[in-house]
Amino acid sequence: MTGENAITDGTPSQILAFLLREAGAGAQVITTHISQVVIGRDVVFKLKKPVRLPYLDFSTPERRLAFCTREVALNRRTDPAGMIYRGVSLITRAADGGLTFDGAGVLVDAVVRMTPFDQAGLLDRVASEGPLAPALVDALAAEIAALHATAEVSSDRGGARRMGRVLDVNAAAFVSSGLMDKDAAEALDRQFRVALARHAALFDSRAAVGLVRRCHGDLHLRNICLIDGRPVIFDCLEFDEDLATTDVLYDLAFLIMDLWHRDQRAAANQLMNRYCDATGEAAGLALIPFLVAVRAAVRAHVTASAGAAGEADRYLALARAALSPGPAVLVGIGGLSGSGKSTLATLVAPSLGPLPGARILSSDRLRKARFGVTVTERLGPEAYGPEVSTAVYGAMREGAAAALAAGQAVVADAVHARPDEREAAEAVARSADCRFTGVWLDVPPERLKARVAARRGDPSDATVATVETQLGYDLGPIGWHRLDAGRPQDELAAEIVTLAQA
Repeated sequence: MTGENAITDGTPSQILAFLLREAGAGAQVITTHISQVVIGRDVVFKLKKPVRLPYLDFSTPERRLAFCTREVALNRRTDPAGMIYRGVSLITRAADGGLTFDGAGVLVDAVVRMTPFDQAGLLDRVASEGPLAPALVDALAAEIAALHATAEVSSDRGGARRMGRVLDVNAAAFVSSGLMDKDAAEALDRQFRVALARHAALFDSRAAVGLVRRCHGDLHLRNICLIDGRPVIFDCLEFDEDLATTDVLYDLAFLIMDLWHRDQRAAANQLMNRYCDATGEAAGLALIPFLVAVRAAVRAHVTASAGAAGEADRYLALARAALSPGPAVLVGIGGLSGSGKSTLATLVAPSLGPLPGARILSSDRLRKARFGVTVTERLGPEAYGPEVSTAVYGAMREGAAAALAAGQAVVADAVHARPDEREAAEAVARSADCRFTGVWLDVPPERLKARVAARRGDPSDATVATVETQLGYDLGPIGWHRLDAGRPQDELAAEIVTLAQA
């Protein structure tokens, strides 16, 4: 290794040769600016380069050992079973002058020992093949929520100040990367500063209640892989505690941004919704468009520095779009069980309000949460009594009011069979001074029954008997837009979006 940042101890080539032998025939080496990864058939060795840079110091074997240990500990938060991270191995000097693992001789270096996985399982590759499966996105949201729930809380209460430091870096990099000229960079930076000032109190209040935590720090699709059918998050940022310590929503925003950038908009919206379902996040929705914009701006100047001007421009366009959010609106979707409300809510949500789309509040999911069961666990008749249903609808309206107050669009997904339930939904929008669009889905009775009978693994507990009961309801006058829900769902979704944006 050469250059002023290289720290040589006379053994780099010997260490690499040793690791290649240990990895076995056919082993390959992937080199990054701070590491060398030796990939064998049965083992992977990650070796940190002996470099000292402004943001990290790997200059001594002892420091590299400490960072290896830290890397394994941090990544075990999302890989507790060691599906990828096996542990740390010391490279020591043997009596004959050669190298060995974990010997009694002098410490020469250290490696993170890992298990190889199929690169086809990396989510950036999976995402390039088509829409991510909803079950996969649900599982991923649960993994992220679990990571954030147990992540170490920062004692720093300057949430806005912390985000300001990110904007400082971006402001300089917009020009130095060649992304834009000085005038354009200053104009964009002003937009970011105005947005930060608007959200400063919220950032600080979130820091005060412990929502600035030691997160993953590099949470994008390439750092998630499918192993045995489940998403495993890996390769967290281990060498910069300040950069990885942030508001949990800034951590989440990287993945939302990456999904949106890759035209996985339904997945981006679903990820936000399932994360909010798991965490109860409400007021923080106001920050997500801004945080997505910041993440996109970072990727724009990083990509520009790498010479990919076209890709950088796409990230920049995404940043600008996120900084210019659409209006908060409330869309009520009603109809008897089996009319397709939840499917349409999912299709409509990404096109409503600020990026990444509307908060979906589903009576089925709220009911399951109220009883502390998984969304696919069936509830008994006691969970559908009048008092429970009243409480569920009340929780849905409270959630809608909170999301609208945060500037986010909302889709309220429930039967809405009673006139007073429909009127109460409209009243939420009036109180928030937001546009309301109500949609009632009409489907012939036999088709309703067939759809419900065919359901598997669905949050709804409705049965054919439930539909038969609902068909006897006195629905009263329905002033919402009545749509024939027997038409193709994409066509219906487009019509609902048009109605909501008219």
